[in-house]
Amino acid sequence: MVVRPPVPHVAMRPLWRCRNCGREWPCQPAKLALLTEYRRDRTGLLVYLGTLMHEATNQLTQLHPEHPPARMTERFLSWARARR
Repeated sequence: MVVRPPVPHVAMRPLWRCRNCGREWPCQPAKLALLTEYRRDRTGLLVYLGTLMHEATNQLTQLHPEHPPARMTERFLSWARARR
């Protein structure tokens, strides 16, 4: 039996799908991992996600210029804001 190491939930560029589960990235496991990694630096997390959102928007627009990506802020940033 061949045991393979688990595939992390990271973005597959330029499609911006998860390498592990195939869902839009960031998928739920990726969000949880990012929240854990940046648990003491929410501002850093939002800056990082904003940078990735910009990259993803550019790449997805190049792939599908007739259908530019929608809801990118919701997908990349809204879930990561601090709850009040």
